[in-house]
Amino acid sequence: MLAFIVTFVLCFVAYLMLTTGSGTDLVILNEKFLSWSYEEIIFGIILSALVGVVARKILAKKNFRMANPARWFTFLAYLIGPFFVGMAKANVDVAYRVITGKINPGIVKISPGLKTDLGISMLANSITLTPGTLSVDIDEDKNDLYIHWINVKKEALEKKPVDCKFVCGNFPKWVRRVAE
Repeated sequence: MLAFIVTFVLCFVAYLMLTTGSGTDLVILNEKFLSWSYEEIIFGIILSALVGVVARKILAKKNFRMANPARWFTFLAYLIGPFFVGMAKANVDVAYRVITGKINPGIVKISPGLKTDLGISMLANSITLTPGTLSVDIDEDKNDLYIHWINVKKEALEKKPVDCKFVCGNFPKWVRRVAE
């Protein structure tokens, strides 16, 4: 029941943040209270209850670690800082490689050392969203990732599995802060 309540509240707050200002003014005791209509509030409650029933076991697992707002701010800092910088560098690198034709593609195995499914998923998605890399497979026994990389460097191949810093920089450190 607690998982449902936490999921419901998070979904309802997210719904309110996404729909603010979209309705007519809601009047409570002759004062304006933000900008939702009664219909929007009721629809938000119904939608959040449905999502709460379906996703309660996914969003609020065991220790509710992702319900902590500090993790949300850490995630935003990760997106705005290291992820954005890594993506910008990768865009420039891929453009350079396309123009010059200096491409050495290959699939490499990395061991990021992440323990949670959320952490592995976040890292795999971050790598896939970065141009020039694509998460191909996950070894669920060891939590290793197989990455298709547009430019496999010879010094990266000296160590098996490949060091994460060559493929995804400091993404695993940030993902660990958010998800573990």
